[in-house]
Amino acid sequence: MSKYDTICAVSTAQGTGAIAVIRLSGKESFPTVLHIFKRKGELMDIKDVEPYKAYYGEIFDPLPDDKPLIDEVLVTFFKAPHSYTGEDSVEISCHGSEYVQQKVLELLVVRGCRLAEPGEFSKRAYINGKLDLAQAEAVADLIASQNAAEHQIAVNQLKGGFSGELQELRSQLVDLTSLMELELDFSEEDVEFADRSKLYELLDKALKHIGKLTDSFHMGNAIKNGIPVAIVGETNTGKSTLLNAILGEDRAIVSDIEGTTRDTIEETFTIDGLTYRFIDTAGIRQTSETIEKIGIERTFKKISEADIVIALLDGTKPLKQIFKAWSNIVSHVNVLTQELLVYVNKRDVMDAGTMFSLNDDYLNYMKSDYEKNIEKHGGYMTDEYCYSITGMDLYDILSILTFSYISAKNPEDVDDLKSNIRRKTNTPKIDGNTVLVTNIRHFEALTHAKESLEAVRKGMDDKLSADLLAEDLRQALYHIGSITGEVTSRDVLNNIFGRFCIGK
Repeated sequence: MSKYDTICAVSTAQGTGAIAVIRLSGKESFPTVLHIFKRKGELMDIKDVEPYKAYYGEIFDPLPDDKPLIDEVLVTFFKAPHSYTGEDSVEISCHGSEYVQQKVLELLVVRGCRLAEPGEFSKRAYINGKLDLAQAEAVADLIASQNAAEHQIAVNQLKGGFSGELQELRSQLVDLTSLMELELDFSEEDVEFADRSKLYELLDKALKHIGKLTDSFHMGNAIKNGIPVAIVGETNTGKSTLLNAILGEDRAIVSDIEGTTRDTIEETFTIDGLTYRFIDTAGIRQTSETIEKIGIERTFKKISEADIVIALLDGTKPLKQIFKAWSNIVSHVNVLTQELLVYVNKRDVMDAGTMFSLNDDYLNYMKSDYEKNIEKHGGYMTDEYCYSITGMDLYDILSILTFSYISAKNPEDVDDLKSNIRRKTNTPKIDGNTVLVTNIRHFEALTHAKESLEAVRKGMDDKLSADLLAEDLRQALYHIGSITGEVTSRDVLNNIFGRFCIGK
């Protein structure tokens, strides 16, 4: 499709509503609309159009003799380059009837317009230098945002916060490359910088900067797609009841029959402006049933993938069974990197003495059966690993984790749990200056750039020649430039903008 075509599309959501907005962009936008628009019953001359002013009038069909009225509308004209796309643009606000929308589009196409491709308005804004590629992608993120944090991150990126970070990083790499190129200029004289401390200083600064951005992807991606919270426990501990209570709807089947949940169930819910992805898992127990065993395997996988794990225990069971269930869960949780919330459910029917003594009895259980427990804890939950990271062995870590009590049928208990989840969420304060990487394409490009810089660092340590180091630096610059669109391909652009809605 030619970038010089005048394009049109409905920009508001599909369907019938109070109003709809139809957009045009291209050099023929003004005359095209003026052929079908009357103001105060008269056609307007293009020289009388005052940009950035809304005109009330009528859209009509000029072909029939009686020139029937289609709709009463407001029309706003935007003059290049001061428009979203950087081209002459027009927005027609009409009534939301689907017939009216399609009839107006039909009149525009008859006058020579072309229906826009998905994301073509934003693509033109990028091509015309109104947005860089990262900002253009932020437009789609802003439209798709579902919570306050996601919205703020998209707004910051749209305003150029992320692009500013990349520009600073690129400037650091250009300084590095300049020093390398200077050394190459004197290569025939066999001159080499005796002291490369400045190069090391610049390189370390760039690596630290890019590391900060790549490290932010985990949280940025979680905010964008929902922070994963796994609800785990034995069968019939009330996991599905708790999920339904959190969501406020009957999403999961609740039954007294053990093993009802055979697979994971995922639903999102927003707490204080953050979206969480709650995962109800299959109950953990010994079973020979093939399908249920697969579900339990998936439970352990979801535990490893969750940022927050809710260990749900059945308070009506004997103490030893509660402790055994708890030990089985914690052996699959990395308490050093994951937040763990331990809840004993069914407090409304629990024995008061059990509730009073549970934490003390658990510590006694750990003391008496500690070595046996340790043998069951594989992987990263070994004593050696825990001590090397925290200075505490597994027993010390478990001893600071206490039980809380809940009834999944009590709304106040569920509200307290939600508040606790929000408190345990390790997110930075999201404000107008927060920059988080949320886009997998950006993360991959930054990762490749980081690898190139690490190759430069290794090459400097190995005393490689400046021309080899410069090539790795150019690769790092290439990957950074691919994020903002300074270097890109047509296929990449089509893939990015093809995901946009048609009117954007």
